[in-house]
Amino acid sequence: MSAPSMWRRTRVDRVATVNARIGWKALTASEYQPEGYAFLATPNIKLEVIDFENVNYISRYRYDESPELKLQVNDVLLAKDGNTLGITNIIRQLPKPATVNGSIAVLRAFDIEPRFLRYCLASSSTQDLINAIKDGMGVPHLFQWDIKRLPITIPPLDEQRRIADFLDVETAQIDELVSLRNKQVNALSEALLSEATRCTGRHRLSLEEQQMEWRRVQLRRVVDAVRTGMTPSEFLQVNANYDHIPWYTPAALDNALNLGKADKGVHVADVRHVPRFPAGSILIVGIGESLGKVAALDHEATGNQQLTAITTSNAVDRRFLLWQLFAAHEELRNWAQYSRVRILNNDVLKSFTISIPAVAQQLVLRKELDCRLAEFRAFRVAAERFSRLASERRGSLITAAVTGQIDVTSARRLSSSGGATS
Repeated sequence: MSAPSMWRRTRVDRVATVNARIGWKALTASEYQPEGYAFLATPNIKLEVIDFENVNYISRYRYDESPELKLQVNDVLLAKDGNTLGITNIIRQLPKPATVNGSIAVLRAFDIEPRFLRYCLASSSTQDLINAIKDGMGVPHLFQWDIKRLPITIPPLDEQRRIADFLDVETAQIDELVSLRNKQVNALSEALLSEATRCTGRHRLSLEEQQMEWRRVQLRRVVDAVRTGMTPSEFLQVNANYDHIPWYTPAALDNALNLGKADKGVHVADVRHVPRFPAGSILIVGIGESLGKVAALDHEATGNQQLTAITTSNAVDRRFLLWQLFAAHEELRNWAQYSRVRILNNDVLKSFTISIPAVAQQLVLRKELDCRLAEFRAFRVAAERFSRLASERRGSLITAAVTGQIDVTSARRLSSSGGATS
């Protein structure tokens, strides 16, 4: 569909300046300071509201070194490197003096409404061009030359502002719905953890209260084996198939007992060279930021040195122990040795205190928790689908508005009266 007759074809550098940090001015982590001038990176601009708090800081000298990158209200930011390439945002308010790192380009409008420019960059037509440019690159990257020559179609300035106003309202409503759904997921996740803490006796254990007929024992008393993995570089293969056993890393474990796919595997002929995790084990992360995450393993596998496999004895129901370790996530993290990196070695892990009732009661309690988990997972899947559809709707709305496919004045009237917006 062609744009309305009053719209004109142009390109980014004819309506805005484009600047980015040049190579010889690149900063290193050693130059960061406890305070100073905010130094935004791509994670800071991923959400609709730019994060000015969780930032690194640089010196006044480095801030003044690139005056063209001293951020101003209405500057448009575009991620130009790595996996976040193409993410765009706009400075709506500037709570502190700030600049950007080498992965972000700063676009300063001089002949276009800044918000309209931001929405143009976020449209599928521009994002498709960006993806075409980065295809085939080992490390995705946009040069300033590429950004400057991105084509856009723009209406008169007053129409740009009407479109930007319309999209500000509509996208904010979509974002709020997604945010509310995410809050629901988080609330249910916290409720699941609370229920696990209650059902597994961790709440009493943390208060040093002894439940009648529950035993307090060290983990070593209810396990047959504890094995930690390794990284056998010479045997790892990508795209492993049926004649491989999966090699897991902490990335495969989430916060809800799920075990995702393994990116690599070890051929069955080479498994004698690696620690083997038997089917029926409990996987637990013992090193790093993911320490304490757990998942059930229902097939033979192996893993890297951050993963440990626990094989339970007949003294405990495996899933009950899984749930107790899940409930004890923060306790395990505090229990771990901590210097520069958190470490939960096997001896320390085996000395961790657990609380167990009779096996029959373990079965009743863990079945109750398994039902709660199934309900939570179903809701989370529905929430993820909602977020995905909302994101698609958001993108389609932006693209339609900035290419003149919808009359935003009519759409706004329909929206305010409860009708469709397109």
